Order: sequence, then C-alpha cells, then structure tokens
Amino acid sequence: MLYDEFENLFNKIIFEKSKFDLLKKIAACPARYVGLFRPSKPKAKIIQNLLQSHEIRFGDAFEILVEKYLVESGYKILEKKFPDGEGSYLSVDQIFSKGKNVFFVEQKIRDDHDSTKKRGQIDNFEKKISVITENHKSSKIKGFFYFVDKSLSKNHRFYTAEIAKLSGDYGIDLQLAYGADLFDSLGHLQVWPELLGHLEMWKERIPELPEINFDKDSQASFEEIKQLRPGTYRKLFSNRELEELLCVLFPSGDTLRLLADYFAQQHQNNEGQIYKTLQDMCAETAKRLAGK
Repeated sequence: MLYDEFENLFNKIIFEKSKFDLLKKIAACPARYVGLFRPSKPKAKIIQNLLQSHEIRFGDAFEILVEKYLVESGYKILEKKFPDGEGSYLSVDQIFSKGKNVFFVEQKIRDDHDSTKKRGQIDNFEKKISVITENHKSSKIKGFFYFVDKSLSKNHRFYTAEIAKLSGDYGIDLQLAYGADLFDSLGHLQVWPELLGHLEMWKERIPELPEINFDKDSQASFEEIKQLRPGTYRKLFSNRELEELLCVLFPSGDTLRLLADYFAQQHQNNEGQIYKTLQDMCAETAKRLAGK
C-alpha cells in the first residue's frame, strides 16, 4: 500500500465529521460540557471529547486498513455480519478466505481490559467461533484473537489459557496474536514493517491537538456541519449556557454567517419556517459572539 492511500484512509475515518459529531453531542447533552460542577473549562472539555472520539475512530481505521492489506495479499473478504441462531446478529472484525481455508479475526487495538471486560471478550469470541464453525463446516478454519499494539499485553496469560481451551473444545486452530503475529502467521512478513513505517510518518504529520476553532477554515467547517438537523441547531443557539463554548468554536462568527445565508436560502426554497428561525438565530449569535 502506498503511503498516500494510508494517509487518506486514516484522515478520512478519524477526522472527517469530527465537527459534525461534536455539535450533535453538545446539543444532545450540554451538561456534559458546561456547568459549575465541571473541573474543566469548555475549551478543555471540547479537546478531551475530540481526542476520545479520535481514539475510537483509530480502531475503526485499523479494521479497514487490515482488510485492505488482506485484499492486497490475495484473500477474499467474506460477509462479516451473520445471524447467531438466536434472533440476533453477530459481526466479526475480519473474515476472509483463500481456497478452502477460512480465517477470522477478533481485533482490538490494545490488551488493557480489566478483569470483567476480559471475560466478556472471550465469551464474545466464543459466540463467533460457534457460528463460524457452523457456517463453514466444509472449510479449514483458523481464528485469531488479535491485538494491534504489541506493547500492551496485560492479560496475555489469561487469554493464552482461554484460547487454548476453545481451540481444543471446538477442534480448530486458534491463535492469540499481537502486532506482526497476524500477518507473519499468514505468511506475509512484509506487511507489518510497511504498516509501521506508514503509521510513523502519519503521526509526524498530524497536529499535536485537534483544531477547535471552526472559523479557522470557515468554508470547510460550514460544508461539514450544514446538514445537521434543524433541531440540533435550535438547541445549540437557544441555550445561553452554551455561550462560552460557542465563543470557542465560532470566535469570529464567520461559519455562523455562512450558515445564516444557507438557512435563508432553505427558507426561500420553502423548506419550512424553521429555517427562517435558524437564520435569525445564527445571525444574532454571530453578531453577539463577534462583539465579545
């Protein structure tokens, strides 16, 4: 995989829609961001929220990345979601085949679960083993319980013992894997060094902290957030307790003015009275924030 493809994939999944999702969360539960009984100011809380969101999306990006490397290595990607036989559906992180061999992967970024969660991880893994072995009786199956970050192996002893039991009980090859182990076991030793090189370069290029000034690139911010539901905007701009927070996000009001023009056009197109209301709220908020 070329570095440019790697970078585009990670930036798209991790950073795209960050502003959109942030505003949705603020509107839905403003008390999580402001209030006398919070030890942090709005700016710090916004940064904390975005960093947490990026951590979650980092795991999502790695799932897609691993799948792309599998495709490059000649594997066929199989349907990941399947009924569990009890009226619900299970979703496996990776399931792929080559010839009569079927492989599946339960993938996490790091092995740092506490005692309760590690038991739940194994129970969930067994559910997937049960369904996959039932659905692929004529195939040779191999499963991986895989952690991307090999520097953390808090529960290595526990997982080793539990996976050995599952392997014996179900009669299939199961492996606990960290870092390079997954691709090395599949016989693709070149993948992990390339992946690490791309990741190191990507981390050098990303900003130290997420950008929380929406007006720094008002046009890009506008394009990202303009499709939020009217009710979300109404909650944001009618709640004066969010004033300090809005000052952080829209310090010059440029993005809000673009939104006001957009809502005015929506109202002219007979999309509803709510857009006239939002136009006025955006314009008034932009004027008020610019005067602070």
